[in-house]
Amino acid sequence: MIGSGFQSLFKIPELKRRILFTLALLAVYRVGVAIPVPGIDSAALADIFARYKDTVLGIFNMFSGGALQRLSVFALGIMPYISSSIILQLLTVVVPYLEQLKKEGAQGQKKITQYTRYGTIVLSIIQGLGISVGLEKMGVAMIPGWPFRIMTVITLTAGTAFIMWLGEQITERGIGNGISLIIFAGIVARLPSAIGNSFRLLSTGELSIFAMLILIVLMLAVVALIIFVEQGQRRIPVQYAKRMVGRKMYGGQSTHLPLKINTSGVIPPIFASSIIMFPATIANFINVPWVKAVSTSLRPGGLFYELLYVGFIFFFCYFYTAVTFNPDDVADNMKKNGGFIPGIRPGKRTSEYIDRVLTRITLGGAVYVSAVCVLPSILISKFNVPFYFGGTALLIVVGVAIDTIGQIESHMLTRHYEGFLKRGSGSRMKGRH
Repeated sequence: MIGSGFQSLFKIPELKRRILFTLALLAVYRVGVAIPVPGIDSAALADIFARYKDTVLGIFNMFSGGALQRLSVFALGIMPYISSSIILQLLTVVVPYLEQLKKEGAQGQKKITQYTRYGTIVLSIIQGLGISVGLEKMGVAMIPGWPFRIMTVITLTAGTAFIMWLGEQITERGIGNGISLIIFAGIVARLPSAIGNSFRLLSTGELSIFAMLILIVLMLAVVALIIFVEQGQRRIPVQYAKRMVGRKMYGGQSTHLPLKINTSGVIPPIFASSIIMFPATIANFINVPWVKAVSTSLRPGGLFYELLYVGFIFFFCYFYTAVTFNPDDVADNMKKNGGFIPGIRPGKRTSEYIDRVLTRITLGGAVYVSAVCVLPSILISKFNVPFYFGGTALLIVVGVAIDTIGQIESHMLTRHYEGFLKRGSGSRMKGRH
């Protein structure tokens, strides 16, 4: 039975091989996180991250799984690849050539992926050079100069290219989306230290058992809310008219157009936090009183920061949804295939209706993303929670877990159907004989 699910997970040879392959490559990634770039003063680097943990450095360190804090060969993480992907997605709206490639299916996507790789290398070189120059100015480089800069740029760029290759291999030969799983592994790797810190506070009496129980219940409720909303859809009914093609009748079926509540995913909080924290990061290196005051007001936990953060999340939720989902194209495709929404005229009226529905559910998605992302600041500042819970990291972890479980179930379902067809064909052959 399919319902017996994960009990027979490792009984399917292909699925077992894919899971073990994924785990092996993730282990390789975690080993690479521990290998430092040569010529770095580790003590001075740790001191810098202790001082600037609430800046944009903290965000990049989270997505790199702590590699940036150690300045390992994987210090840039997969962020250059993500940035390159987002830039290519945005450019498809304004560059006709890229828009045409997007419509060409698998071949066009292959070309876009190639351009994404090139963009990743370019961004890695730029970021690597910036990091090497910054490390020299901070006094972290043991032997400053161009040899150190060139070595750092080559090491970090090669590390990012290798992570990109790992992610593509996991996607192709493993289970789940490789890039997402690498980010997932980096975030989850910091979970044991958070649990250990909580037990330490319980043992010293700084955190009561009652408060810890309430916190656990709240955490479970938040995770359940994220799962519920991430899987939530607004299904618009679509009817396809019957049409004759040759001697056969096609169409006539009823289906639906699924619109996700959170269409933009985790892109809005990533963009919002990066934009807000970038000035704060720059201000830390400028010794001017009013600049320092601005830097202080832009730290997480402050009212001004949270209001600005929520405002940017709302903006990017609508902006990214508008860029990635075009109601005109959807309405056009439906019209070409004889599809229509009951009670709505095909064409422009259909596009306007889809746009109106999408605008309303995006508002709900923006409120949900804002609430989850503001949660860590409230828990830490108001309830003295000893670890970071919520925000972009939690959205990524839960979203990737849901996607990976879905792919595992899909593999098991396919296996079940293959067995069913084999049994069915065997019985037919036997009957004919």
